Amino acid sequence: MATTVMTALSASIGFNFNPLDRRSDKRDDHAFLEHLRSDPAARFLVFDGDVPLLKRGSEYDPWFVASETTAFGQPLHSVFLGEDTDGSGRFALGFVLNPALNLAPEDPSPGTAYDRIDLRSLALQDLVAAGTLGTLAEAKSMLDWHRRHSFCANCGSTSRVTTAGWQRVCDACGARHFPRVDPVVIMLVIDGERCLLGRQRHFASGMYSALAGFVEPGETAEDAVRREVMEEARVKCAEVVYFASQPWPFPSSLMIGCFAQASDTDIVVDTAELEDARWFSRQEVAAMLAGTHADGLSTPKPFAIAHHLLQAYVEKGGLVLPG
Repeated sequence: MATTVMTALSASIGFNFNPLDRRSDKRDDHAFLEHLRSDPAARFLVFDGDVPLLKRGSEYDPWFVASETTAFGQPLHSVFLGEDTDGSGRFALGFVLNPALNLAPEDPSPGTAYDRIDLRSLALQDLVAAGTLGTLAEAKSMLDWHRRHSFCANCGSTSRVTTAGWQRVCDACGARHFPRVDPVVIMLVIDGERCLLGRQRHFASGMYSALAGFVEPGETAEDAVRREVMEEARVKCAEVVYFASQPWPFPSSLMIGCFAQASDTDIVVDTAELEDARWFSRQEVAAMLAGTHADGLSTPKPFAIAHHLLQAYVEKGGLVLPG
C-alpha cells in the first residue's frame, strides 16, 4: 500500500499534505468499494457545487457519516478518495443544494448545523487541519471535473462515470476520459541580492508575488519559465531550477515552483498581464514577509507556494541557484 512521504517544506505548503492512500489499484473492485462504503467508519465530504459543507462545533468538521448525507438527497457525483490511515474509506459527494437550507456562512442561523466555506477561505483562515485541507483539494478538483465533463469531448454524447469516479467512458464512441491537471510554472527570478516580483490588478492592495503562467503543449517546465518571464516582463532567464510543487484546486492545476537566474535586468511590463513588475531587494522581501514593509507592501500568505519561494530566497539568497 502507498504511504505518504513528504519533506517538511512540502508539507508546509497549502493543499500538499493528503494522508489518504488513494488505492488506485482497487478503483474497479466493486466488492472492495462497497465494503468500504457500507462500513460505519466510512466518512464522506459533501460539496454544494464547488464549496464544501462543514459541520459546526468547537472546530469545523467536513466529514459526514453516511446517514447524515441522506438529508441532502441523491448526489450528482460520487468519488472514492482513498483509505484513511485506519483503513476506513473516504468519499466525496457532489450536490446542488436547495438555498432554503440556509447554509451561507456570512450570517448563519443559530438553528442550522452547517456552513458553506470555500476552499480558499479555509486555507487562508487555517480553519481545518492540513491533511483535511489536502483531501478537500482532491475532492474539489475531482467533483469540478465531473461537473465540467459530462459530455464526451470526442463525439458530444453523454459519458458515464466508472473506476470509482476516476474515469468517464463514452458508450457511443468508446472514448475514455481522465481527470485533467493543468501544469503551471511559478518562478522567482533572481539577480543577486534582488528578485523580480509582479502584481495583477485583482491582487489585494500592495501585494506582489512571483510571476506565473501555464505550461503549453510540447513545452518543458524550464522553457515555460523562460517564456512567461519574457512575455510578462521582457527579462531573459538562463538557469532554471526546480523548488517544490503544489496542487492548486482552482479548479485543478499543479503549481511547479522554480527559481530562475536573470541574464538581463531591464523590465518592460506587459500591461495586459500585469499591473506592475519591479526588482525588490532581499531585505525588502524579508520586510514584506514579516508585514513590516515601509510602504505596506505584502506577499502571498503561507498557504501559497509563492510565499515559500520568497521565504527560501530570503533565507538562502543566491544559494537557491546552483553554482
